[in-house]
Amino acid sequence: MSLKLRLLSTAILLTSSLFANSSVDKFVTDFQSKRIKANPQIVLNELNIFLKKELDHGWYGYIFEIKANINGQSVEAKDILFSDGKMVTSELYNPQTARSLKDSLTPSLNASYYDDEHLVVGNKDAKNKVVVFSDPLCAFCVDFVPEIFQKAKQNKDIAVYYYHFPLLSIHPASDTIVKAMLVAKNKGIKEVEEKIYKANLLESISTKESDESVILKAVNKALASNISLNEIKDPKIALQIEKDMKLSSDLMIQGTPTIYVNGEIDKTRKVFEGL
Repeated sequence: MSLKLRLLSTAILLTSSLFANSSVDKFVTDFQSKRIKANPQIVLNELNIFLKKELDHGWYGYIFEIKANINGQSVEAKDILFSDGKMVTSELYNPQTARSLKDSLTPSLNASYYDDEHLVVGNKDAKNKVVVFSDPLCAFCVDFVPEIFQKAKQNKDIAVYYYHFPLLSIHPASDTIVKAMLVAKNKGIKEVEEKIYKANLLESISTKESDESVILKAVNKALASNISLNEIKDPKIALQIEKDMKLSSDLMIQGTPTIYVNGEIDKTRKVFEGL
């Protein structure tokens, strides 16, 4: 085959591949749009492909960015779908490992997550950077997060960045705790996160506690502070929590504790334990 024919053949194959990819994009986007609009309570404002990854056997994984109104309230969310251009599914597994391919679509961290405001243990110039999303009333977090702090204190090559991710649907009391933690940080109280997790507030208050004064009393005891109810109601505190929640939403975090090591999610914790 002449060079001209080989180049022409390559161009045709590339064009066909791009067309196939774009047709899959349209197919799965149209499906997602129809699925959302089928709910009469949802008004879809914007639907974009946030991330796309080519998988095996002609399948693609998609993360969709959704902006909508639900009962008059503006909502932004992300959703994962898989498609081969003929079928669509919300879950796909690797038959060899039995692991969900959703794991391979998890967005990576960027450098913006390594900011001084969230650095809680170690030096920002440390070789290894660990980012933690946690809820102070999550039993798994109470067990594991102190280990992260302790290991970072013993290893100068590890820096830990902490982000609030209160699971308010099951731990409503976390709202008051997190607000008080932010107030404490703003007032210059040191090692707030370590003190709260060491105190294990699960032993003194219920995750469903609704009396803010009861919750605040437990927090003040743990921090040896005197934070007031008025201080935690400051709108600026709510904005700080919203910022953390937005960043966690961008990463599609759904549970706690979620940790990232050097930009990649570490669901097994083996990467962290090997540092």
